[in-house]
Amino acid sequence: MAERSFVEEVKKLRLSGGDVFRGEGILAVTKALLESGVSYVAGYQGAPISHLMDVLADAQDILTEHGIRFENSASEATAAATLAASVNYPLRGAVTFKATVGTNVASDALANLASGGVTGGALIIVGEDYGEGSSIMQERSHAFAMKSQIWLLDPRPNLPSIVDAVKQGFDLSEASHTPVMLQLRIRACHVHGQFVAGDNRRAKFTLKEALENPQRDVSRIVLPPASFLHEQEKVKDRWPAAVKFIEERQLNEFFSEGADDIGIIVQGGSYNTLVRALERLDLADVYGNTKVPLYVMNVAYPVIESEVLRFCEGKRAVLVVEEGQPNFIEQNLATILRQAGSTTALHGKDMLPVAGEYTAAELLKGARAFGERYGRLQPLPVPAPVRKVIPLVAAAPEPAKPLAESVHARPPGFCTGCPERPIFSAMKLVERELGAHHVSADIGCHLFSILPPFNIGNTTMGYGLGAAGAAALNTQAGKRAIAVMGDGGFWHNGLTSGIANAVFNESDNLTIVVDNNYTSATGGQDILSSKAVNATRSTGHEIERAVRGVGVKWVKTLRRTYDVAGMRDALKDALTTKQKGPKVLVAQSECMLNRQRREKPLVRKAIADGKRQVREKFGVDSDTCTGDHSCIRLSGCPSLSIKPNPDPLRTDPVAHVLDSCVGCGVCGEVSHAAVLCPSFYKAQIVSNPSRWDRLRDGLRQRVIGWLQKGEAKRREAYSF
Repeated sequence: MAERSFVEEVKKLRLSGGDVFRGEGILAVTKALLESGVSYVAGYQGAPISHLMDVLADAQDILTEHGIRFENSASEATAAATLAASVNYPLRGAVTFKATVGTNVASDALANLASGGVTGGALIIVGEDYGEGSSIMQERSHAFAMKSQIWLLDPRPNLPSIVDAVKQGFDLSEASHTPVMLQLRIRACHVHGQFVAGDNRRAKFTLKEALENPQRDVSRIVLPPASFLHEQEKVKDRWPAAVKFIEERQLNEFFSEGADDIGIIVQGGSYNTLVRALERLDLADVYGNTKVPLYVMNVAYPVIESEVLRFCEGKRAVLVVEEGQPNFIEQNLATILRQAGSTTALHGKDMLPVAGEYTAAELLKGARAFGERYGRLQPLPVPAPVRKVIPLVAAAPEPAKPLAESVHARPPGFCTGCPERPIFSAMKLVERELGAHHVSADIGCHLFSILPPFNIGNTTMGYGLGAAGAAALNTQAGKRAIAVMGDGGFWHNGLTSGIANAVFNESDNLTIVVDNNYTSATGGQDILSSKAVNATRSTGHEIERAVRGVGVKWVKTLRRTYDVAGMRDALKDALTTKQKGPKVLVAQSECMLNRQRREKPLVRKAIADGKRQVREKFGVDSDTCTGDHSCIRLSGCPSLSIKPNPDPLRTDPVAHVLDSCVGCGVCGEVSHAAVLCPSFYKAQIVSNPSRWDRLRDGLRQRVIGWLQKGEAKRREAYSF
């Protein structure tokens, strides 16, 4: 089950030559792959390319018709190694994964692939996730492309450019015998538009033919002496072939080339944002017609020296718009210009931010500074100094503070009803008894536990590396280290690098595996331990069996994480048992966000059809609530809030459950497990009630009314 279904959208993939394709960028990429005659596609999900994997999964019948093998890879390394099929055979293949975290995991396979080179076109589609909206470390895929000499495409974010980049990427790969990386930012993945479709085509050389006619070329295997020759081959053969191809196909674009004696060099992915900034400065219109010459680098690496010199010839100055740091392109351009003796002034990070995402606001400031410096814009007027005057009347109130100064920061946290929240509530309860423990965190939703209100987690080293991150802290001490990882991370990397490693090295630490039954953080894609029956994948392989299979003796599985008391007791047992060796606690419950996505439409339909539906909701009795708010501190649920105390003699606000409550019961469980207070209650909201429901409700109302009247009379008797 994925976060979003593309069953209807994938029908557009059957469009033939001349038809107009309208849709989302990620769907256009899939269509371009079909038109390119690929033989196989593999990948690992992760924003912003998760939907590419979902589209491919929903398009299984179309892929099968064209003889295309699709793999949900166990990791990015698995995906990258799949491209080995293109080393000896004229097979076109594509893989996809998330940004630098993906290339880091896949680095060994990609480095070997780039060293030996390819025969068939090999395309690596990388979802670049850079800037303040990113959830990963701030690094650039550009660095990896340079390191291994993989050509990097960065197309303008519109559908025709993206589709063309996919097709040209395969041609470039084959022309230079080098894998090609296609970088797509978040906005490019989700941009909507249209392009004229081509015909889908089957590969001329099939996977079946490759198996029946095996090829072996020892010079392509990365072993000495071939590996030494590969480095020379990259520089003497592949690089010139790539440069020639890029020049002849005119992959990079020139706009308004001779319009002025200043210009801007921009990566293709930042083109739309730059044009918007220029339009705000009256240096371009909304259609992209600019008064300032632009050189758009749809190929970010390699830099084409002849095109750079051509663009800069006769120009006083050029501004380089290169998002992120280090400024690889700017340094490369500076070398080219200085070695050629060019007098063109080069600007970049001196007028634009050194690091961070180049938003429209940042590019507007940078373009303005560049325009003012070279006389294309008038400097903004400096406001006149304010004269100090003694007011005759009371001074006006000070203006409101900027939003960032007046509103508290709201860090990301668990969703309402998240089954991972009670795990960390239980850990806080155990902490009260046993003291603080070192916690090695992992990539995934559970990483939110490092933030308030839990403040649990000391380090995170990578996806599936939670247990490995605690490996050094394994010694004779009074406490055991705790590691946390998700089921996705467990199958991605954690079983071998974490659990098996702990067994081999006789670790005595505890690892908690959060089992949502699918990779909830990336959109709900199925994995080995998923309970769902998948027609094209093998599921239902329990994590506990895998853990025992590598030698762990102490293993427990909790089927319901919302049982805070049970979770607390299991954690306490794991941390205090006399049994030596690694301990694994599998905490199971389905991701509430995905569950609600699945169930809410069904409930709405049932209610519309007049069927009886019962929904549980929790609340807080204002008369009983003490205002201590320990329930909030130990839960942090977004549906838990506060409201004014209805008792005029009490000033502390009381806890309150908002209507967004999904009835998971964690707030009440936490209160009871922590022996806090009995103020929580559970109510049932009945839609389309039956006659029996109405009769029972009427009887309750009468009894409650009678009791309330008696209470009112007693109060009257004591009033004076």
